[in-house]
Amino acid sequence: MYKMSAPMEDKKEHKQLQFVSFSSFLDSGFWHKLSENKLDVYGLDESEKEIKGFYYNGDPAGMPCRMNVEFTAFEKDAKTPHKCLPMPGMLHNTNTIDKFKECDKKDMLNQAGKGIWDAIVSGEALESPELLSRFLLLTFADLKKYHYYYWFCFPCLCTPTDVTLNSGPIKIKDKFTADQVGMFLQAYDEFQGQQETYQGYFITVYSQGGFVIDNVKNMILYNNTHEIYFGVCDPSTIEDYPGWPLRNFLVLISHHWKGDLKNVNILCMRDRTRDGSRDISHSLVLSISIPEMKSLNECPKCVGWEKNEKQKLAPRFVNLSATMDPTRLAASAVDLNLKLMRWRLLPELNLDRVSGTRCLLLGAGTLGCNVARCLLGWGVRSITLVDNGKVSYSNPVRQTLFVFEDCVKGGKPKAEAAAEALKKIFPGVDAKGISLSIPMPGHAVPDSAIEIVQKDVKTLQDLVNSHDAIFLLLDTRESRWLPTLMAAEKKKIVICSALGFDTYLVMRHGVKSDVEEREPAPLSSYTSIPGDQLGCYFCNDVVAPGNSLRDRTLDQQCTVSRPGISYMAAALAVELLVSILQHPQLGEAPADSSANDEHLNKEFGCSLGLIPHQIRCFMSRFQQILPACRAFDKCTACSKTVIQQYREDGFTFLRRAFNEPSYLEDLTGLTQMHQETLDAEVWGFSDDEECNIMELS
Repeated sequence: MYKMSAPMEDKKEHKQLQFVSFSSFLDSGFWHKLSENKLDVYGLDESEKEIKGFYYNGDPAGMPCRMNVEFTAFEKDAKTPHKCLPMPGMLHNTNTIDKFKECDKKDMLNQAGKGIWDAIVSGEALESPELLSRFLLLTFADLKKYHYYYWFCFPCLCTPTDVTLNSGPIKIKDKFTADQVGMFLQAYDEFQGQQETYQGYFITVYSQGGFVIDNVKNMILYNNTHEIYFGVCDPSTIEDYPGWPLRNFLVLISHHWKGDLKNVNILCMRDRTRDGSRDISHSLVLSISIPEMKSLNECPKCVGWEKNEKQKLAPRFVNLSATMDPTRLAASAVDLNLKLMRWRLLPELNLDRVSGTRCLLLGAGTLGCNVARCLLGWGVRSITLVDNGKVSYSNPVRQTLFVFEDCVKGGKPKAEAAAEALKKIFPGVDAKGISLSIPMPGHAVPDSAIEIVQKDVKTLQDLVNSHDAIFLLLDTRESRWLPTLMAAEKKKIVICSALGFDTYLVMRHGVKSDVEEREPAPLSSYTSIPGDQLGCYFCNDVVAPGNSLRDRTLDQQCTVSRPGISYMAAALAVELLVSILQHPQLGEAPADSSANDEHLNKEFGCSLGLIPHQIRCFMSRFQQILPACRAFDKCTACSKTVIQQYREDGFTFLRRAFNEPSYLEDLTGLTQMHQETLDAEVWGFSDDEECNIMELS
């Protein structure tokens, strides 16, 4: 199953020491964590990142010399697995495949080698010998396809001349008796048990038939009367060849102790389990000759880039798309597109707030379909659509979530068909479709229908309560009244959109503050209107909503508008919501029609710019204006009087509003205002007064 890497040096003579190179092993969890970090942490940052790997010296014969990197590699406090040896590493993740190919790999290797050499010369490697076993990992992650390109490097310093064996490698069982091997193993376990993590490098002192195992830094405590072995946990499984970790250890030994030692003895500890029992009999004992390197003034040559599966110096490639859940792949791709905006243009963009917003779309027609599609584009994961209609043959060409098959056999319910379409587009969305008739003022509720209407009111109230933002995308004025009232009472964000033939309106409703209501200051004192004082869709009306469906002709029964208007209005409605979500005050964000960018950034604090109250477009002139108005204290939908009456009387209040045309006007004071206007004295000039004025002039 595994192909052993060939030793990295050509055999020149019988006694030349050769080493078995590492073979890298990465689990899929590493790539998932790298993808997550790329999206949420690194962005476009290509600087080096510290990661961790490890190797194990207990693999059976025939296995490669494994170096492992797992999903925990990015955790600073991650523990190395039991009986494994730590390897600190550096990750170089590039943003493009071209950058990956063009990266100066020779310079990367030389810099890594210099770091090891400096640690040896300074003595830092004596205190922390794991610094001798470092690695580099160069990667490029194509997160749209889950394709990964990578190349490992295990930097090793080269000695000026060949390292040779004074005699052939011998097994530990041939060097020491069985009792001595047992004593060594006991001393080794005691030493490792005293360490926080397993130590890959140590010294073994043999004296008077016993063994002492100590840290490398304590070499100075022992003199030439002791038989000293430099120990290394050896991951190699080839009988006569030590593994890669020994190479830099020999450079350390050469630099610090070659002048004091006639011969250098190496003990390559191989700790295996055979037939259920622990076995170290295959561990190697080497007597070697190495050149002295203390006099070197510069870093030696460095080697170490890993060969690929074809034993060529080239990177490797892994394709995880086939093993990934397609839904997760789609979600990752959506997130990537959005995060590119944050990486390149808007670092402060809060995408989690957008994706976590639960959106309720009242109306699943032309506007509802397009708003839902735009919300998907912004990564919104929770969308509920409400409509009481069915898909007709005229719908698919204008309403983007429907196809011809949705029209046949009487047509599918619009809300349910739209929700199904959203899931087909993006399976990661939590889309629901609910068929519901919204009770309306001017549409009387007879006694026989009270129970049904009460149920509809309760359903709508539950939907408003469980969502964060409500879109009013309904056909009639009166159908917007009840959700406007419910949303105002619960302080929800409301985005309202309405279409004409060549005009459209997109607006946000004011969100009342939790602070006790205060008397509004004169409009002239504001450069903008505070968000808690903005009006709703009904605040500019001086009459209550009524039955606008009565006596409608054919051309009035459907929204007749220029086809492109719904796309424009829907897109602006979603963009307005996203801008609100980026403001620290959310729905209470102030509104202004100013287009002064400096003023916007200073006053509003929204990374996306202006947050208007209303957007009105006149397509005949291709003109767009941004009016803003204050809440009307006699509004039939959001005024304090109406909200308070709704809280106190509930459905009793609503039924009167549905059944009695003048009830809302009487309650809010609109009736009295109308009467006062009619009764007001009109001043004029009499003929005599006019003559007197003329005479005075």
